[in-house]
Amino acid sequence: MKFNIANPTTGQIKCIEIDDEKKVLPFFDKRMGSEVDGDVLGEDFKGYIFRITGGNDKQGFPMKQGIFAASRVRLLLKKSCTTYRQRRTGERKRKSCRGCIVGPDLAVIQLSILKKGEADIPGVTDQDKPNRLG
Repeated sequence: MKFNIANPTTGQIKCIEIDDEKKVLPFFDKRMGSEVDGDVLGEDFKGYIFRITGGNDKQGFPMKQGIFAASRVRLLLKKSCTTYRQRRTGERKRKSCRGCIVGPDLAVIQLSILKKGEADIPGVTDQDKPNRLG
């Protein structure tokens, strides 16, 4: 399973792949927005606290906040909904989205760093990305 780790303070993102089932197991049955200790991912992430911000399943369907299911559901979406862009005025469309509960059928999980740990993660916390336009 892949993990996209983002650091909101520096603006850096890194993708890591972890195949060990024991390291991925603590993420299962957690919801989007819940906090996870970084110790479960390994010694490199000791002291870190991550928040689950989203993910995609193996077919590419994104997780959507507020859907309390660990599977894919079909929703009737309108203009103000995420994961849908209206083409005509008043148009609604039924689209597939994934629930907000993490399960074994996910391919990617997005994590955000809430609390920095003891060691730096190369490419995420050790360097600062300057603001381009601000």
